[in-house]
Amino acid sequence: MGRLREYFDSNDKRLIDKWVHYFDIYENHFGRFVNQKVNVLEIGVFHGGSLQMWKDYFGPQATIYGLDINPKCKCIEEEQIKIIIGDQGDREFWKRTIPGLPQFDIIIDDGGHYVHQQKVTFEELFPILAENGVYLVEDLHTSYWSEAGGGLRNSNSFIEYSKNIIDSLNGWHQKPSNVDYLTTSVGSLTYYDSTLVVEKKARSAPYRYTTGHLSY
Repeated sequence: MGRLREYFDSNDKRLIDKWVHYFDIYENHFGRFVNQKVNVLEIGVFHGGSLQMWKDYFGPQATIYGLDINPKCKCIEEEQIKIIIGDQGDREFWKRTIPGLPQFDIIIDDGGHYVHQQKVTFEELFPILAENGVYLVEDLHTSYWSEAGGGLRNSNSFIEYSKNIIDSLNGWHQKPSNVDYLTTSVGSLTYYDSTLVVEKKARSAPYRYTTGHLSY
């Protein structure tokens, strides 16, 4: 059992609500940031328990930011934890807010889970994610729910939207080539049950060559 699951199971601080299988995902992708000087943003504060969990996990050099539309969440601020109030689905909010934000090493979208919110948030925040940073979108099962703006193979869902990122990742191999910002900045996409992890990495055109001797 990893440290995050141990913290969750023994939590007697602020309330945390998480799908249990997420903890292995967190450990797999966040472990390299532990005890480093990092900025972490979680969208969707709820009662603030997960912000306290990240503070404990990443250590004393980490600064944890939470964003929520509910102004009551301001009371959750404490040492190493800062709260931003705003609507993640509002591009104008992000345009006003982003200039005052630090560069984030980890961004976790656990916000409203409506597909338009997830798209706007990714498009506005992925560009300010640090090189080699991690962008994680949770609760993608809402992409299959009509009430959240999705549905199976609904072109508006975030699942379908994210499939376009796969095409961008492979932009150099298309005929003709179709290279865009995501082609040069996405290192990998990893899908799990209800979760997508996008790792950021500067990329140039792939190339190949041969070494060794002919066999026949």
